[in-house]
Amino acid sequence: MIDIDQATRLIYQKLVLWSRSAISYVPEIITAILAVIIFNFLARYVRRIVIRGFARFSNNISLIHLTGSLAQVVVMAIGIFVALGMLGLDKTVTSLLAGAGVLALAVGFAFQDLTANFISGTMIALARPIQVGDIVETNGFTGRVMDIKLRSILLDNFQGQTVEIPSKDVFQKSIINYSRIGQRRIELNFAISYIDDLNKAQQLARQVVQALPFVRQDKKVEVHYKAFTNDNIQGFIWFWIDQPQVSPALALSEALKVLKTVFDQNDILMMFPPHTFDLKKRKREELKV
Repeated sequence: MIDIDQATRLIYQKLVLWSRSAISYVPEIITAILAVIIFNFLARYVRRIVIRGFARFSNNISLIHLTGSLAQVVVMAIGIFVALGMLGLDKTVTSLLAGAGVLALAVGFAFQDLTANFISGTMIALARPIQVGDIVETNGFTGRVMDIKLRSILLDNFQGQTVEIPSKDVFQKSIINYSRIGQRRIELNFAISYIDDLNKAQQLARQVVQALPFVRQDKKVEVHYKAFTNDNIQGFIWFWIDQPQVSPALALSEALKVLKTVFDQNDILMMFPPHTFDLKKRKREELKV
């Protein structure tokens, strides 16, 4: 049989013991709560300071706020550990630290690609090899940078489409930035016949291309020949434009048009493959007959 009186006395004694222990811990509990409150205010202050500091040298809003939040979490974590230490829960603190390390290791292995993208995005935002608005070529894609996220880089490929490239791939591979210097050299290839005057063709090509309004006047237009083939002499023209003010495609198109016009006006034959069937030429011959 259970002695109800004895059980009641044991419960009462336990409650009294716990009450006395709790009362004895009141100063430590109050001190720990105050420590948490102080660290909470300190964490918010540190977050504001970090955001203001990062905003001075980075335009990446995501990175700025993420860094501020991480700083706030770190300060709050320190405050919690300090509060637990005040309560004499040193073993609990040690267990939490060990558990956090194991959890971080497990998360790192499980999401290593995601982690690598976040770290790469952070490094891109800090080093700033590219910025929003730059025209770049990377990982086989060319386009204007629309957004620099922590996980990926968003490009406008000038074809009505957006390309999202993982930050890890952008950070680890080569980047051609056409906007960093603000100038770009355009190359226009051409071919003329063996019977034409090379010096005359070279002079005419240089004059008409240099006269184009978008061609930089402080950079000399270069016209050179590079190879003999079975049926023509191949050459190329180098000229410089301002980018992104001038589209490279437009510049190349306009240069090609004026080059053909001046060659036609001066009876310089721009060659094409001999097996090409020229319908216009045949039609002109038929009209003469």
